[in-house]
Amino acid sequence: MSVQFGRWNFEGQPFAPDYLEKVGATLAPYGPDSNESYSKGDVKILYRAFHTTKESRHESQPHVSPSGTVITWDGRLDNRAELISGLRDVLAFDSTDVTIVAAAYEKWGADCFAKLIGDWALSIWDTNSRSLILAKDPIGTRHLYYSLDNEQVAWSSILDPLILLADRSFDLSEEYVAGWLSLFPASHLTPYDGIHCVPPSSVVDIRHGRQTVRKYWDFEHSKQIRYPSDDEYEEHFRAVFAEAVCRRLRSNRPILAELSGGMDSSSIVCMADALLASGAADTPRLDTVSYYDDAEPHWDERPFFSLVEKKRGRVGFHIDFGSEERLKFKYNEERFAATPGSRRYSSEAGRHFQVCLNGQGYCVVLSGTGGDEVLGGVPTPVPELEDLLAKARLGALAHRLKTWSLTKRKPWFDLLFTAVRAFLPVALTGLPQHKVPAPWLNPDFVRRNRAALRGYERRSKVFGPLPTYQENLRALDALQRQMECEALPSEPPYEKRYPFLDRDLLEFLYAIPREQLVRPSQRRSLMRRALAGLVPDEILNRKRKAYVVRSTTATISTQWASLVETGEPMVTSLLGIVEPNTVEEAINKAQRGQQVPVVTLMRTLGIECWLRSLRNRGILNQHALMCPQAVRPRGGLGVPTNDPSAKSSAS
Repeated sequence: MSVQFGRWNFEGQPFAPDYLEKVGATLAPYGPDSNESYSKGDVKILYRAFHTTKESRHESQPHVSPSGTVITWDGRLDNRAELISGLRDVLAFDSTDVTIVAAAYEKWGADCFAKLIGDWALSIWDTNSRSLILAKDPIGTRHLYYSLDNEQVAWSSILDPLILLADRSFDLSEEYVAGWLSLFPASHLTPYDGIHCVPPSSVVDIRHGRQTVRKYWDFEHSKQIRYPSDDEYEEHFRAVFAEAVCRRLRSNRPILAELSGGMDSSSIVCMADALLASGAADTPRLDTVSYYDDAEPHWDERPFFSLVEKKRGRVGFHIDFGSEERLKFKYNEERFAATPGSRRYSSEAGRHFQVCLNGQGYCVVLSGTGGDEVLGGVPTPVPELEDLLAKARLGALAHRLKTWSLTKRKPWFDLLFTAVRAFLPVALTGLPQHKVPAPWLNPDFVRRNRAALRGYERRSKVFGPLPTYQENLRALDALQRQMECEALPSEPPYEKRYPFLDRDLLEFLYAIPREQLVRPSQRRSLMRRALAGLVPDEILNRKRKAYVVRSTTATISTQWASLVETGEPMVTSLLGIVEPNTVEEAINKAQRGQQVPVVTLMRTLGIECWLRSLRNRGILNQHALMCPQAVRPRGGLGVPTNDPSAKSSAS
């Protein structure tokens, strides 16, 4: 996962003598393998490489094409062979990824982005039209941020140089904070007014000091895959899942896989072993890392990840992930934390992980994130029943209601009402309890940020794409927001890869009937059937993992005590986000064992600690701290928050 930075001064203003040197120092920990740059007139581009494939070691970036276009690429191109075949008149079979992308852009222009399969983010400086293009892949696992004003545009893989070297303070995005309190903010937002994130599957085109944002690709709701037998669905799934894992094994160095003992991580490791045994994978070796906490009786993962280790005949790394380390909110004041998710504190588990990475030279870590969301981890009949309602298939609806009613041990009328309710507006149905804003949030803050606090919930529509397809996109949106909040690692750097977020795998899963994924009495139906014999039966048939941290209340109490000891007012209160007395009441309730929204309470305290670190660095606009109404809500990019692909422009 390499990093880039660029700046274009519209009127040719000179750069401060040490500006680029400071930017380079900020990027250096994330890209230790090269230090390259492009400079011409009013445009400066820096690139720091972190090599994860044998081809990347032969790249020279920023890449200048024959037409003079400058391309800076951070990514892994998965359909190399297909693209080389289509561009064989100008490419060789061993061409680097950036060379392939440059040739594709020369031939197809911006239409090439839809053809690039993999995890990537890029910038293109067109010297002829004097325009800048920023783009990301459809899933959005890579970061790319930019700031735009009347004098310049700057873009970067990390937020740090855009903030620390801006020579100004920032207003806080209320919507970002609200999104973080509910779960994750919209994927096009950053915490800072004036700094934007390139949305997944989107192109930002900047010319003449104006920006246009558009979506270049989306899943096809009309695409359907129908087979006469279960065996054919299972065979197809095995093929696309194997390809998804194989693509992420492309590395000339050993790869480390997270192995929790759940179905997702275990399936990735077992499939990777099969690919390595057949000679289909590029990496020389796959090792595993597993976490345990013997102090938590509900975290019984050791027996399950041990089953996978026994199957592969090799024990992986084991790290004690004590609960007292997991729930700290403290930020290291010596390190800048650009977002609430960039926690800059050291933990014993984190240090063990660093030693593990450094000792074996791993540059890639495989993650099972996304499996639960895309493969039916929650055995609910609602999306399937919604489909039958939308298609008016009343006979089939009655049959499925009866079947699911027996399985769930619920009256069929309750299931039907739940399915109907999904189409109705919130004004009629009310909010589910887990989406009701926390009582300590300022009412005006809640009123201004309802959509973000509700997790950008969208109701199902009767007409248009089927409700199951709509649900797939909602789940993907939540994953994209989660990916955007993942902090880029630098000590040491490594690239995280997500097999379950493979574009071709998702296209297949979105095109098959819902009943293949989830069946009465069997969640993950397709996955269980297709991977039988590859993954240990005990893991395929285990109950859904349930993990509860017992020390949450104690941690919240300790954190609150450390905050009030300073005698300082809460920054979140000064900004009009919370009412401090009500926060204290919620903590007292938690101490007495009464029910409170614990996750939101923990995030509230985390936000408070993060904002204090920003204030101490002088990054927050001091006027906003004096006048809460000065904190302006915004959607970012000037577009509605639920439609980051819409067009917009700003001077």
